[in-house]
Amino acid sequence: MATVLGWMAEGKMPLHHVMLLVSTSVSTAFVASLLQGIIMVGVIIGAKRMGFNPDNVATPMAASFGDLITLALLAFFSHWFYSVIDLYPHVLYLVVLLLLCLIPLWVVISTKHPASCILLRTGWEPIITAMFISSIGGLILDKTVSDPNLAGIIVYAPVINGIGGNLVSIQSSRISTELHLNYSPGEVPEDRKGCFTPCRTFFGSGANHRSAQILLLLVIPGQLVFLLTIYLMKGGNTLPSPLLTVSFLSASLIQVFSLLCLADCMVHCLWRRGKDPDSYSIPYLTALGDLLDNIFTRLPYGTLTFSDQVS
Repeated sequence: MATVLGWMAEGKMPLHHVMLLVSTSVSTAFVASLLQGIIMVGVIIGAKRMGFNPDNVATPMAASFGDLITLALLAFFSHWFYSVIDLYPHVLYLVVLLLLCLIPLWVVISTKHPASCILLRTGWEPIITAMFISSIGGLILDKTVSDPNLAGIIVYAPVINGIGGNLVSIQSSRISTELHLNYSPGEVPEDRKGCFTPCRTFFGSGANHRSAQILLLLVIPGQLVFLLTIYLMKGGNTLPSPLLTVSFLSASLIQVFSLLCLADCMVHCLWRRGKDPDSYSIPYLTALGDLLDNIFTRLPYGTLTFSDQVS
């Protein structure tokens, strides 16, 4: 997908650039998945021993550590492969060949455990679909950054996306865990058998209703903290105007509200169809969070000059 997008943007894609992209991405994915898997096992066991609900801890940490580890490894591998591409181009091919040869080994190991065997057969659909959704968001972000009046907004885009993705992953995990514990696949609560309405997400006596309310209430104070952090990290030279702040907070609130409603509907729909929401919902929701983030980041400032909103 990245190769196709690069070809569409540049009009050409040399073979050595393709191999650089492939070797870097597969090496990053391999090491990042290994490290994150180890970290997540430790986080979940530690949360259980300390009396915390892993749904409230593991999913946002997985998203945050995933981004941090992946970006760090991507920078490392891309820098190293780029430095050897002229002198030792065969290294790129050997890395890709080695990882391809290891695929049968991982398949055999995965089929030994029932849970991973099911994921091996069904886990491709949400990941590939989420990739396409995120790519659309990336194209929108690229158009936004290429606009001179909106170039500075890139600083705020990860903040909106990070809040939305982390909060909705918590809610999705909580709903999924409740369904796994109390209902058989295909069976849903009585209040979820009718038509879906956003009111059902936030109003009721259940624990998931309260968590949705709390997660939505966390958006404004959380984003204000991040805005202050960005202001301090930039040396206190760029203070957002009231109009920019209100637009930013409104976009964040709408995004999280939409994602929480989508999570409630999506998780129950997947469970009703006999699919495991843990495998399907979070990739879809985080990808939709990326898309909504890039749309909402651009829309409030489409008619404004970004530099005029920062003083």
